[in-house]
Amino acid sequence: MESVRVQLSGRRIKASGRIVAAECTDHPAFSASYDLVTDENGVTRRLSVRTTRASGERHMSLTRSEEGIWMSDNGIDHHRSTFGGALDVDVVFSPFFNALPIRRHDLQAGADDVEVPVVYVNLIDLRIEEATVVYSSASDGIHVLSPRSSSSVTVDEDGFVLEYRGLASRI
Repeated sequence: MESVRVQLSGRRIKASGRIVAAECTDHPAFSASYDLVTDENGVTRRLSVRTTRASGERHMSLTRSEEGIWMSDNGIDHHRSTFGGALDVDVVFSPFFNALPIRRHDLQAGADDVEVPVVYVNLIDLRIEEATVVYSSASDGIHVLSPRSSSSVTVDEDGFVLEYRGLASRI
């Protein structure tokens, strides 16, 4: 389950969310909270994440400079990278983060297919990596091909996910 509070100002997004997941064959039980801030173009500026599992708590932060350099910090390691020119973050298990590239590329209006470089965040171990997500507009929604899955999403007129088939539905 994911709960997100979103504040919009034009294309700028400020979001605070929480994800709670029960144990299953793919992952242990965990909860995660995050805070996201984008710039006026919808490009990610800052993301902070805190996860809790039976084994303890972890946290990490990502910040993107105006020059396109990402700084990651988990309290132990600090890392700098361009992550292949990524402007967006994709967080595993979160339908919300798909709205970032969908809104920037106006995919809710039926724009062309787009390959989006992202900073891919795994909530289980807070590992981050460079990845590419492919979004394809279709009559039945927007098809999403990520390193973890292939599915379709339907979105509202603002580009926020209503349904992520096989993962979540907005209530």
